[in-house]
Amino acid sequence: MTHIADTDAPPARLYLASASPRRRELLTQIGLAHEVLLVPAPPGEDEPQHDGESASDYVRRTARDKALRGRDWMRAQSLAELPLLAADTTVILDGAVLGKPADREDAMRILRALSGSVHEVHTAVAVCAAGEQLLEAVSITQVHMRELSDDEIGRYCDSGEPFGKAGAYGIQGLAGTFISHISGSYTGVMGLPLFETSNLLRSAGIRIP
Repeated sequence: MTHIADTDAPPARLYLASASPRRRELLTQIGLAHEVLLVPAPPGEDEPQHDGESASDYVRRTARDKALRGRDWMRAQSLAELPLLAADTTVILDGAVLGKPADREDAMRILRALSGSVHEVHTAVAVCAAGEQLLEAVSITQVHMRELSDDEIGRYCDSGEPFGKAGAYGIQGLAGTFISHISGSYTGVMGLPLFETSNLLRSAGIRIP
C-alpha cells in the first residue's frame, strides 16, 4: 500500500485511488492538486459481470468498491480526511466486457474484435466525500474504429501501448489514428471523464479552478 505525495506540489485537495498516469494527468490538466493512494487490489477484484448486471452497473460497482477500499485505507492510516476519487473503465462490444489484455496474444484478439466496430467505453467515477457520502457518475461513449489489418494490429502491440488499458488501446496515443470519430467524452475514453468528474468534485465541496 503506497501513499505518493509530490513534495514540490501545492497541498493536495483530494486523493486519487488509481495508479493510472492518464487519470493523474487529467486531474493536473484542470489544476487539481492531488495525492495518489495505491491500495493493492484484493483477490477477485476483476470478477466478471454478475448475472443480469448491465455494463454500466458493472463498471459503477467496480469504481465504488475501489473508492470505499481507498477510504477505509485512508482512515486506517490516519491520513488527512480529503475527498477521494476512484474510477474504472471498460470497453463493451456487443454486450461483452473487454478488459485489459493479459498478454500480446490477448491484445491481438481484442483488437481484431474491435477492428471495424462501433463499441462503447464506459467509465464510472466514484467520489468519497465528507462523512460517509458517496457520489457516483458514469460516462458512456460510442467509439467508431476503422478496419485494422493484422499487420497494423501486430505493430501496435509491439509498441507496448495496448497493455494496461481496457480494450487494449489508448485513444490519446497511436490508437488515435484508428478512431474515425466518437460520440461522448474523449476524456472518458482516456479513463476520467472531466465533465462528470468536475460535477462530482464540486458536489464534494472542491472548487474547480
